[in-house]
Amino acid sequence: MDRSIWDATFSRRFARHEDELRWLYMELYHGDAQAWDYFVSMLWRCWTERPASLRALDEQREANPDWYTDHSIVGMQMYVNAFGPTLRDVQERLPYLEEAGVRYLHLMPLMESPEGRSDGGYAVSDFRKVDPRFGTTEDLAALTEACHARSMAVCLDFVMNHTSEDHEWARKARAGDVECQNRYFFYDNWDIPNEFERTVPQVFPVTAPGSFSWCEEAQKVVMTSFYPYQWDLNYANPTVFNDMTDNLLFLCNHGVDVLRLDATPYIWKELHTTCRNLPQVHTLVRMTRMACEIVCPSALLLGEVVMEPSKVVPYFGTVEKPECHMLYNVTTMATLWHTVATRDVRLMRHQLRQVFALPGQYTFLNYLRCHDDIGWGLDYPFLAQFGQAEVAHKKYLNDFFTGVFPGSWSHGELYNNDPRLGDARLCGTTASLCGVEKALEDGDEAALDLALRRDITLHALILTLSGVPVLYSGDEIAQLNDNGYHADPLKADDSRYIHRGDFRWDKAEKRGDLATPEGRVFHALRHLETLRAEHPVFASGADLWLTETGSDEVLGFGRYAGAEKLAAMFSFSDEERTVPIPGSDTYTDLISGETGLKGSVTLPPWGFRWLLCTHS
Repeated sequence: MDRSIWDATFSRRFARHEDELRWLYMELYHGDAQAWDYFVSMLWRCWTERPASLRALDEQREANPDWYTDHSIVGMQMYVNAFGPTLRDVQERLPYLEEAGVRYLHLMPLMESPEGRSDGGYAVSDFRKVDPRFGTTEDLAALTEACHARSMAVCLDFVMNHTSEDHEWARKARAGDVECQNRYFFYDNWDIPNEFERTVPQVFPVTAPGSFSWCEEAQKVVMTSFYPYQWDLNYANPTVFNDMTDNLLFLCNHGVDVLRLDATPYIWKELHTTCRNLPQVHTLVRMTRMACEIVCPSALLLGEVVMEPSKVVPYFGTVEKPECHMLYNVTTMATLWHTVATRDVRLMRHQLRQVFALPGQYTFLNYLRCHDDIGWGLDYPFLAQFGQAEVAHKKYLNDFFTGVFPGSWSHGELYNNDPRLGDARLCGTTASLCGVEKALEDGDEAALDLALRRDITLHALILTLSGVPVLYSGDEIAQLNDNGYHADPLKADDSRYIHRGDFRWDKAEKRGDLATPEGRVFHALRHLETLRAEHPVFASGADLWLTETGSDEVLGFGRYAGAEKLAAMFSFSDEERTVPIPGSDTYTDLISGETGLKGSVTLPPWGFRWLLCTHS
């Protein structure tokens, strides 16, 4: 590669990473100099293709590298077809998102994928072509430009682990192209696949058992960890890493600010292992991070690592050698719903104690609901001391949230139910899981009031945590389950579609009416978001600690930053609770404006308090 043609900016950024990047690359790919040279030339080409407006954004964010930790940022996740239904429609509706306080827009998979065999867009057939149902790649660039003009960042899923069986590489592999077969895991018989199966856990043991499928056209076995139509990529082949990095940078050059690395822990496979969280995964993520810092330093990596904190945290890397900029706080999400069902905050205290002990530079995305199911990956050794055994407790949680348990007010559905293991995951919108749907069906105003309090209190809790709070589209207007998916043959077998329904614009029209559930939730969340943005105590670097409430039904924790101290309390009780205010300071309730609070405070059923103390 003739480096004399490189401009000063690219040269400077490449030089900063060259030694480490080359060392990692050569170690992983056994000194393949030809593949390395191609990789470097690809980075240069992607830089030359980067639009001037995005280069300017790079410089702006390089000067403020922690821009994404600003406590004024609120995110929203959505399906384009549900909200739009096209990218152009989403662009036209950006004023609504601004009104909702959104500054981080996560668009669910929208690259081309075969309808009916896409797992919600996660089986990509072309990484450089927007699915025609949503628009064009030019529409994507126009949307990201419009978002940037409104100080709104755009996140897009990058499906790193696999391609669709309809992808060009897969089609050629089926036809016998050995080079393309080497981009996947092809085997002449079941001997090696069967060896893999001895140690590799199944992702979907009910809906897609096993990790391999027979390819009739090629007369070979191919690795398919998720679904038979999703073929796992072989990252031991440098061509795969080179070309997939090229695809990722292509999206960055169309204005995508955040790349959600789908199924990150799975991307390196090795016989006689679980094929999860292997050291080579971290090498690949670190190299991807450096590639972005060379070509598009304004872009961020969001790791989809749906595991307990001990396995999640390593994906941040180290201060000297960072990997992902952000990760999901999945354990807090699952623990929150456990707390809703049990009205017992002890596990939540235990879990938050671990989160609060992490370095302040770690940025988590905090959320209540997303496009996926709720998996009960809880700390069962901790729960065992309270007599809660894993299988029985999972059954209780699922019975409660599906309305089977006596007295339950929740409307959810099971996903991937495996009666043999006594295990299942849960689906449903926040509002329906909180009881709004049942209260409306029953015409019970008192129950509706409690359900809306649950909804708002849970959102208040994730807005109190450090990191980026992310709403799921429709939650801001208390959108209910879409039970109509049962009648759609393309969706009926996947209960996750119960919370993937079209955005209810007729319901959104009620957001200004505080007498409606839509207006009450929309107004409450917007008020909380505004307060969060205004007060330095919500800054990402704030100190956090748990506070004693004297009740296992009330969670309390504090925040401290600058001159501000916040005492936050959240009740999971069906009854009114009076709890002590920590210390001897005098507080003001940020929500009600009530002043002179000290000693103790009363919380209504399923209510919360944000109490602020300011020191001169």
